[in-house]
Amino acid sequence: MAPITNGAPAPKKRIAVMTSGGDSPGMNGSVRAVVRMAIDRGCEAYCVYEGYEGLVQGGDLIRQAQWEDVRGWLSEGGTLIGTARCKAFTERPGRLKAAKNMIDNGINALVICGGDGSLTGADTFRGEWPSLLEELVKNGDISTEQQKTFQYLNIVGLVGSIDNDFADTDATIGCYSSLGRICEAVDYIDATAFSHQRAFVVEVMGRHCGWLALMAGVSTGADFILIPESPPDRDWEDQMCDIISRHRKLGKRKTIVIVAEGAHDLDLNRISPTKVKDLLSTRLRLDTRITTLGHVQRGGNACAYDRQLSTLQGVEAVNAVLEATPETPSKFIAIIENKIVRNPLIEAVKSTQEVAEAIKAKDFKRALDLRGPEFAEYHKAYMMTTATDQPALRLPKEIHMNIAIIHVGAPAGGMNSATRAAVAYCLSRGHTPIAIHNGFPGLVRHHADEPLGSVRYVQWLDVEGWISKGGSEIGTNRDLPSKVGMGETADCFNIYKFDALFIIGGFEAFTALSELRKARPDYPAFRIPMMLLPATISNNVPGTEYSVGSDTCLNALTSYCDAIKQSASASRRRIFVVETQGGRSGYIATMAGLGIGAVAVYTPEEGINLQMLARDIEHLKQSFAKDKGQTRAGKLILCNEHASDTYTTEVIANMIREESKGRFESRFAIPGHVQQGGTPSPMDRVRAVRLAVKCIEAIEEYAGKTKEEIMEDDLSMAVIGIKGASVVFGSMERLEREETNWNHRRPKDESWLQFKKTVDTLSGRPRPEDCCVGCGKIR
Repeated sequence: MAPITNGAPAPKKRIAVMTSGGDSPGMNGSVRAVVRMAIDRGCEAYCVYEGYEGLVQGGDLIRQAQWEDVRGWLSEGGTLIGTARCKAFTERPGRLKAAKNMIDNGINALVICGGDGSLTGADTFRGEWPSLLEELVKNGDISTEQQKTFQYLNIVGLVGSIDNDFADTDATIGCYSSLGRICEAVDYIDATAFSHQRAFVVEVMGRHCGWLALMAGVSTGADFILIPESPPDRDWEDQMCDIISRHRKLGKRKTIVIVAEGAHDLDLNRISPTKVKDLLSTRLRLDTRITTLGHVQRGGNACAYDRQLSTLQGVEAVNAVLEATPETPSKFIAIIENKIVRNPLIEAVKSTQEVAEAIKAKDFKRALDLRGPEFAEYHKAYMMTTATDQPALRLPKEIHMNIAIIHVGAPAGGMNSATRAAVAYCLSRGHTPIAIHNGFPGLVRHHADEPLGSVRYVQWLDVEGWISKGGSEIGTNRDLPSKVGMGETADCFNIYKFDALFIIGGFEAFTALSELRKARPDYPAFRIPMMLLPATISNNVPGTEYSVGSDTCLNALTSYCDAIKQSASASRRRIFVVETQGGRSGYIATMAGLGIGAVAVYTPEEGINLQMLARDIEHLKQSFAKDKGQTRAGKLILCNEHASDTYTTEVIANMIREESKGRFESRFAIPGHVQQGGTPSPMDRVRAVRLAVKCIEAIEEYAGKTKEEIMEDDLSMAVIGIKGASVVFGSMERLEREETNWNHRRPKDESWLQFKKTVDTLSGRPRPEDCCVGCGKIR
């Protein structure tokens, strides 16, 4: 907005946020983030109700939003500001009305959360903006001064879509929540399918995008999937029946086929669930049922990941608005692997629309390519792990390997998913997978104490049902090779002729790999490729920003906190201090705080001091004093288990209660091992599969090499990780030397620390500079 010329300060920038298109879980998180971040940055925030309809109608559908108006929104499903189809906005007269309403409200920046249609409309609106203003001036609806003041419109997009059908981003707001509904349903169906030896055909959403069907296939171990981007071969009926028949002959009691609603064959003829059911019933004589999940996939609260994603993207959208110039093209906020980025909107819209065009033209390779490298990798991983008897994938016998798989450390959701994927991949390539039960103690014990032995050759049916199982089916142990005996460990490597070792686990697994690396000069048995897939709820393994199991933990903790918050809301004047796990890493506390809207988060990295507690208690006093009862959302503080030896969770809760002087109550809660979760989250399942396959692929590169050649290669002992926008392998020698804080058992550089400030900002937590020194009084 242009400055006022009479010497008065320029009016505050006004940023409006709206949701459009189909609703998706997490939209409310993005609205909350935009509103509060805008206010924090000195702007005024507005909400446009009922999508583009509200923009066209104006009036009470465009309202200024205050800080407290969005309190408690993170845990709500759907969109609280509404969405609606708006035919009027698709035509210029409707957009002219929308422009007039925006100027009447002083708004010149718009953040839109919606799908490709909504964002396409937004970019069209921005492109027409100058001519719309000219027409409004000509009609006498606005003045030339207003035209000059509002000559530029800034648009930033957030992609809210359960289908995850937008180009140039790995995930859209709501897609993992929707995938969670599907996986939960299929997990339930699995039980009855197993009981009756039935087949189930499950239809999921996705008219033009098969992401939900593909990811559901990966994360539930479906026997067959049908997606629009990669239709099956012309003999798909024979192929599907052949795969399912082989699975049944191996002893599998259940069959799951997942069909995207837009599935078709190579000639674009629709493949309906009924057609698949008839095939299984008539050809294979299977008792087959159809389940169409419908809009249950769209409903419910957002999962932890979607809450975090919507919040971080909402914050970035406000930053993008404030940093934009008139020359800046319209942007949308994306996530690539683990990094929030700004990408050009119109190019992404074009690429998104090209997928449908490629499918229509039967150019399915291009359609698959346009979905991006991550989609293609998951598709490849599914194809390589869904069936093990695939002659075309088998390697020459002379380079087959004995690949040992071991779990080290505490159990984490996704360990079994990774193991299943590794076993299936090994078998499809001709390798021999060997499961080491109960960690390194189980290895050195091998067959002495157990009838079956602790080191066992694994067949596909042994692991087929592990994809959705929590914990560790082969058992895990914290003991290191040095404790059980380095010589004994090396002897076992020789006895079983291990050609490679695949380790799944947390910081203990990292430490074990470090010990094995350092012992290589003395023990030739260790001169084999060894890959570590980080799996721990603490997410504290050097070399990665994401560990398998951390998302399952965050989902469990978020659900727990939602229930606690409901209890706090019932009495309104109550705050809970919740203790989180995470070792000496504050990742879980911080990211959970981001997803639940915690008042404060205490971490080991920052520690706790008296001044900090005084500020937070004073903030709580003022917050409760201003609470007029318009919202009953409870208040929570998260405290990592090792944030302080003195100020424990119970002590903090007692201090708050004492200082409240009866004006509000304080309780503490310790969820403990509930945080390890039960059933792994879909994200942990699919990422475990993808990363496990990449680890075995990396191991294969050393097939046929001598021990000397392997030892000279720094990457022959490596950690797979997600860093920023890439999946990388980190050399153990370098990670130990450069990136590991051994004293605190965590990486030296923790990427998530930047989000701690975001948690504080969106909770309204006072900064040290806002308080009087020593007394904690907020200015």
